[in-house]
Amino acid sequence: MKNKISPFAQWLLYCFAFIAILIAARIIYSGNNLYLFLVWNLFLAWIPYVISLYFKKSISKTKIVQALLFISWLLFFPNALYIVTDIIHVKETEAAPVWFDAILLFVASFAGLALAFASIINVENLLRHYFHKKFANALVVLLLFVGSFGVYLGRFQRWNSWDVVHNPLSLAADILHRFTAPFAHTKTWGVTFLLTGLYVVCWFFIKSFPVATIHSKQKNN
Repeated sequence: MKNKISPFAQWLLYCFAFIAILIAARIIYSGNNLYLFLVWNLFLAWIPYVISLYFKKSISKTKIVQALLFISWLLFFPNALYIVTDIIHVKETEAAPVWFDAILLFVASFAGLALAFASIINVENLLRHYFHKKFANALVVLLLFVGSFGVYLGRFQRWNSWDVVHNPLSLAADILHRFTAPFAHTKTWGVTFLLTGLYVVCWFFIKSFPVATIHSKQKNN
């Protein structure tokens, strides 16, 4: 019997289709392909989610396999959070109405966060296999901090996930300098902590949805 597609994956495909329609409409209307980069960004955001789907199976594997899988996820995870920062492209132009661009970028950001948090759920389940619930929650916050730092490196320093292999020494030197001289890089840590706060609030807010639904049902009964 064939595996059925999950409701999340199904709605994700609908979201991707909606974004594709918006991008196509903008290209036809404006005559330029300015926002075609969103297709690539969403593909990169999709990678950590796919990797996280293998976490459950990795529990029965060796520690080396688990570590490699987790490191691979962590390298690509910031790409899912990164799309939120594409909102900086919203501005008044003659090419297309600003409200249209705002909707397009919002939907793309929503899809990126959905992929990010779906992968975090799989990560949290993996962590809870090894650690206490409260400690696993703390580790999730730490991972969101690391992801936010990765978003800063990508948005402002223009580093990519594959630079870990392509240009590891320069990347490591840039990261090390920001930790050894934090007061010389106030923008780095300002952006990182603000993004961390945003993602943490969104994450725990989303986690509260099932509880809110239960309380609502209890009151109605």
